[in-house]
This record gives sequence, C-alpha cells and structure tokens, in this order.
Amino acid sequence: MPRKSGWSLARIAPLLLAGAVTLAAPAAAIANPQGPDVSSWQHGNGAPIDWFQVRGAGQEFAMVKATEGLFYTNPYFAQDSISMRIAGVARGAYHYADPSTSPEAQAAFFAATALAVNQIGGMPPVLDLESTGGLAAPQLIDWTHRYLNAVQAITGRTPIIYTYPNFWRTAMANTNEFTRYPLWIADYNGRNAPGPLPGGWQNWAFWQYTDSGRLPGINGNVDLNVYSGSLGDINVYARNFFGS
Repeated sequence: MPRKSGWSLARIAPLLLAGAVTLAAPAAAIANPQGPDVSSWQHGNGAPIDWFQVRGAGQEFAMVKATEGLFYTNPYFAQDSISMRIAGVARGAYHYADPSTSPEAQAAFFAATALAVNQIGGMPPVLDLESTGGLAAPQLIDWTHRYLNAVQAITGRTPIIYTYPNFWRTAMANTNEFTRYPLWIADYNGRNAPGPLPGGWQNWAFWQYTDSGRLPGINGNVDLNVYSGSLGDINVYARNFFGS
C-alpha cells in the first residue's frame, strides 16, 4: 500500500537470495495462500507488473489499490486487475479512505471504479483505514460505519477492513463495533502471527507482515500478505472461477 506515515513497527529481515530477493512468509502461515498488495508505487517509470511471474512465485492472490478519497483513481488498477485474472491470481481491490470528505460519496466512487473492472470475480471491497482526516474518534467511528454500510449496500458484499493496531487503538479508540467485518491487519512484528489484535477481533483474515518484500515480476519493494483461510478457499471467496 502507499507508504504509511508514523509507523515504527519492526521490519522482517530478508532470509535468502533465490534469483529475486524475497521475504519468507512466517513459519506458522507458510502453508496458507500468500499474496502482495500493490498500487502505482509498484509501477515505477510506468513499468508493468508481470503477474504470470508473480503467480509462478507461488502468490495466489493480490490486493490492488483502486481509489483514494473522492478524486484519485490508480491509473494501473484496470491493467493490473485484468492481468491478474488472466494469470490466475485471485483479486482484491481497496479504497484508501479520506475521512475528511463524504463516506457515501467515496463508497460510490470506489464501487463505480472497481465494479466496472471486477464484475466477474474479485474479493469483497476493502476499506484501507489509516488516516483520520482530522476527525476525533467518535466522528471517525461514525464515518467508518457510514462508508461500510454504503459500500455493502452497493456491492451486496461484506467489506474487509484494513488497518494497523496502533491506529485502531488510538484513532478509533480501540472500538469493538466492527468485529463482524473481516480484518486485514498490518503488523510487522517479526513473529509467526499478528497480535494481540485490536478492536475486539478474535481472528484475522489477512495479515500484511512486511512492506519490504521482493517478488519476481514486481520492481522494487512490495507489501506481502498471508490469508488465514478463515473465510474458505481463496478462489471461492474471490469468486475466481476460471472458465465459467
């Protein structure tokens, strides 16, 4: 995802060199589906991502930034999303929240962009929440409820929340009002699992364990994630039905 501000979490060190430099997945999750998340940052100088190489490196899914706020669309979103499907990578799309503007308008903006590309296949919509937009916790909690309700009404699917522990515990006052939503947690703790989880969540669906991974087919550093399997087969969850 875009570079996070104010993060001081420990990074995981590269473990080995094998053609391209990679970061090994945590041992406890090594058998679970792995995948990067990408944005325009992974397209330096307009370079494309080779999703066949990514899939060949054992990556089964990926999350792609679609929109931010009310006006920004990732110029590589459609290209990446279509190429991922052709390469057999289960797809997710996320919206980077700007809580200083209308949540309902942002939900509509994201849906109009993402659904136009992901009508066939794709994981539920992801809300990337790591900015307050100047809102105090009660207002940010209300904003988040409104966004999630709006995007679910439009898409008919239960959204995924992406956040990191310190943000949720401070900016969201560690509220436990959102535990019905699958959690994608960013926690660079160097261990075999994230945690303790914020906000009353007992389980995580996706874990972003580093922002400095390397993968064949992607130039430069990239966030790496693991799927817990808690929501079933990744291809079924992503409606990634090839040949249908």
